[in-house]
Amino acid sequence: MADITNITRDKADDRCLLKLVHPVAGTLALFTIATFWLSTALSELFAPKAIVIAVKTAIPWGFLLLIPALAAAGGSGFALAKGRRAGLVAAKLRRMPWIAANGILILIPAALFLASKARAAEFDIVFYAVQALELVAGATNITLLGLNMRDGLKMKGRFRRRAA
Repeated sequence: MADITNITRDKADDRCLLKLVHPVAGTLALFTIATFWLSTALSELFAPKAIVIAVKTAIPWGFLLLIPALAAAGGSGFALAKGRRAGLVAAKLRRMPWIAANGILILIPAALFLASKARAAEFDIVFYAVQALELVAGATNITLLGLNMRDGLKMKGRFRRRAA
């Protein structure tokens, strides 16, 4: 009998931990991507080339924070969904493959390429074309992650749902 109680308590503790990890990891991921995006845009618009080089070479180091945060948010989100595939959970789950694909196929390769070009001070047409693509893809992920955050807050009752 004590074993069943401990198993039930462990599952409850795990769920409680997931309910903490998910929003913290999701918020950290969203703010990290937003920081990359704003740093890039502001340095390109207003800063000297030395700052652009510093920003572009620092962003890949930020992956050490971003990738685990995204993995924790995604994994904890799937665990919290517990097989539910309707409503706001479904909307969040539909966005996740786009967020992941955008990051893996566009944002990470672009950031590594741009860091290499910046380190070599090669600010040519290719650099700026990839930079433009990275800014669009980054804005897309910020939007999708923001929508997921909004839906998560709605699910928690933090925002009222609009009447249809």
